[in-house]
Amino acid sequence: MDIVSTLAEELGLKPEAVSAAVGLIDEGNTIPFIARYRKEATGGMDDVALRALEERLGYLRNLEQRKRDVILLIKVQGKLTPELEAEINAATQLQRVEDLYKPYRKKRQTRAQKAREAGLEPLANMMIMQISPKGGALAAAEGYVNAEAGFDTAEKALAGAQDIVAETVAEDPENVADLRAFTEATADVSSVAVDAAEKTPYEPYYDYAEPLRKVPNHRVLAMDRGEREGKLRVRVAVDQTAAVARLGARWPRRQGPFAPYLDAAVADGYKRLMAPSLEREERARLTVRAQTEAIKVFAKNLEGLLSARPVRGARVLALDPGYRTGCKVAVMDETGKLLDHGVVYPTKPRHDVAGTKRELARLVKKDQVNTIVIGNGTASRETEEVVSEFIGESAPDLRYTIVNEAGASVYSASELASQEYPDLDVTVRGAMSLGRRLQDPLAELVKIPPQSIGVGQYQHDLDQAELSRALGNVVEDVVNRVGVDVNTASASLLGYVSGITPAVARNIVAYREQNGAFTDRRQLLKVPKLGPKAYLNAAGFLRITGGKNPLDATSVHPESYPVATEVLRRAGVGAGELSRGGVPDIERRVGSVGTLASELGCGTLTLVDIINELKKPGRDPRDDAPEVVFSRAALTMEDLEPGMELRGTVRNVVDFGAFVDVGVHQDGLVHISKMSNRFVKHPSDVARVGDTVTVWVEKVDLQRKKISLSMVQGK
Repeated sequence: MDIVSTLAEELGLKPEAVSAAVGLIDEGNTIPFIARYRKEATGGMDDVALRALEERLGYLRNLEQRKRDVILLIKVQGKLTPELEAEINAATQLQRVEDLYKPYRKKRQTRAQKAREAGLEPLANMMIMQISPKGGALAAAEGYVNAEAGFDTAEKALAGAQDIVAETVAEDPENVADLRAFTEATADVSSVAVDAAEKTPYEPYYDYAEPLRKVPNHRVLAMDRGEREGKLRVRVAVDQTAAVARLGARWPRRQGPFAPYLDAAVADGYKRLMAPSLEREERARLTVRAQTEAIKVFAKNLEGLLSARPVRGARVLALDPGYRTGCKVAVMDETGKLLDHGVVYPTKPRHDVAGTKRELARLVKKDQVNTIVIGNGTASRETEEVVSEFIGESAPDLRYTIVNEAGASVYSASELASQEYPDLDVTVRGAMSLGRRLQDPLAELVKIPPQSIGVGQYQHDLDQAELSRALGNVVEDVVNRVGVDVNTASASLLGYVSGITPAVARNIVAYREQNGAFTDRRQLLKVPKLGPKAYLNAAGFLRITGGKNPLDATSVHPESYPVATEVLRRAGVGAGELSRGGVPDIERRVGSVGTLASELGCGTLTLVDIINELKKPGRDPRDDAPEVVFSRAALTMEDLEPGMELRGTVRNVVDFGAFVDVGVHQDGLVHISKMSNRFVKHPSDVARVGDTVTVWVEKVDLQRKKISLSMVQGK
C-alpha cells in the first residue's frame, strides 16, 4: 500500500502536501509547529487536519506491520499461498487481515482440532463436497473410526467431522464478512434488568430494544455502565434462523446422504462459534464507536472552555460555597495575586447573613473588588442569593457570575498546588482556582487533569489512555494558538507548549527563578535539556514582553526575523512600533504581498502570517470569544415561567443536547430537537461550551429540579 497516496485520497489532500506533512512528523516536529510555521510545505493544513492525518498515518502503518506479521506467521506454518498473500496485502482494514488470519491462528484444543488429529478431515471434506459414498454416510464413516482418539463408532466419527465443518464454516473470512454485515444490518441491541424490582438510574433500559444500526452513542455508554454495575443484561439479538439460512446458502448444495449432516454442521458453526464471536465483536464495535464520539465531544467542549475570553482587569472576590464548614473566600488582584482570604457563613447551619454581608463590604472596599465569582457546587444557590442581596443593598456597581467548579478540589489537593502555595490551606487554593478561572481560564485549567474538568459524558467510562491523549492534544493546540509569556507562565502551562516536556517546563521556571526574567528568546537555549529541536518547535509560541527584541513578543518565529525586519524597513517603521500596538496599515505600506514574498525569498502564506502579526502583535484569539455573562440579581427556579426569554452560557454539550446556565443553580437542557429550525446532526454543530445563547423556557419541573429550554422561540 502506498500510504501517502492512500492518505491523500482519504483526506482529500494533495499527495505532495501529505508527503511533506508525514516527513515533518517523522522528523519530530510537533503538530502546532507544523500548522503554524510550515504552511508552504503542507499547503496550509491546520492543526485539526494534521491531527487527523497523524492518527490515520498511525493506523495505516500499524496495518502494514500487521500484514507483514501475519504473512510471516502463516508462511512459517507452510500454508501461505500466492493468492492468500495477495488478499492480505490488498486488505485496507485490520479487521480484514484478522479475518484472513483466523483459520491459521494458533488456538487452544478445540473439538475440531481433536477431530483433525484423529484423521477425520477427509470425512469432513466429503461432507462439505457432499460426495455420495456407497452405503451412505454411516458406512463412509466406518472407515474413519479411531477408538484411541475417542471416536470409536461411526456416529462419533461423523460428529467429529461435523465439528471440523462447523469450524471451517465459522472461520471462513468471506462467511464472517457476510454474516457480520447481516448482523450489523438486522440485529437489535436489547437489555433487561437483572432485578426488575430494584430502583436504579437504568430503569429506561429494563426492557429495551433498538436496531443496532440506529442506537445512539449515549445509550450504548449507559447500557455498558449498567451491565458493568451488574444492573443490566445486554445482548445483540439476531434472527438466528435467517442467519443460518444465509450461511447455508453460501455452500454448494446437493441432495445426498451427507446433506442433513452438513445442514446441522452449518447451524452449529453459526450458533456455537460464529454468533457468540460476532456478538462480542459488535458489542466491542459499538463501545469503540460510542467512546470515540464521546471523546470527540469532550474534546470539542474542552476546546470551547479553554478558549473562553479572559476577564481582564477583574479584581476578584471568589467564593467557594459550603454548608457546615462555611463559604471559603479568596480575594485576588488583576494578576491573580492573593490579597485576602477567610471564611463566611451565609448558609445553614450558622446562617450568618448579616456577618457575611459586613465581611463582603469590608473586603470589597479594602481591596477595590469589582467582580464576585461563586462556585456552582454545594450551597451555591443560597450563597448566590446573599451575594445578590448584598449587591442590591450596598454595591450596585459590582457584578457577579457563577463558574463551574469541576476539578477545583482535584487541583487544590494536588502536589502541584502544594508546590505553588505551600503555606495555604487546600480550601483557600480551591477558592483561588475559581477566581482565576474567570481571570484567565486557560492558565488555570491546564493545572487540572482534563478528565476532571467536567465537560463531557461518561468520562470515567471511557478509554482513559485515549481520552488523555485526545484531551492533551486539545490543550496543546489551544495553548499554542494563544501563546505563552515565558516570564509569567506556570510550569503546567509551559508543559503544553510545542516541543516542551514537563521536565523542560520545570527547568524553564527554575532558570527564570535563578537568573531573572528572560530578555531574549535565544536565552532559552541555555535552559537544561532544551536543545535545538525543542527550541525550533517552541520558540514561536513563547513570548517575551519588554525584552531586547520587540519581535520576541510576537508569534513571528526567530527563523523569520530577517524577513520581518525587512518588512518593517520597507514599511518605513522601526521594530519599536510593535511595543506601541503594531503597524495597522502595514499592508498598504509594503504593497503586493505576492511580489514582496518573491523578492524576500519567503513563502506567501508565511509572509501573510508575519504581516498579520506585525499589524497587531501578540493578539489573543480568545478576544473573539463571547463575553462572560454577569448577573446583578439572582433568579430561582421558582422565578422561571414557560415562554420567558433568558440569556445564558453553554456549560456542556452532549449527544442529546446542550446544558445552559441561565442564572439559577440548575443548568437547563436544550434538547437537540429544540436547538434549531433546521435538522441538527449533533448539538456541537450548533453550540459550543462558553457560547452565550438566547433561550426560552419550555418547562420547569420543580420536584425533579429540571429545566427544559429551547433555542427557537415558540418551538
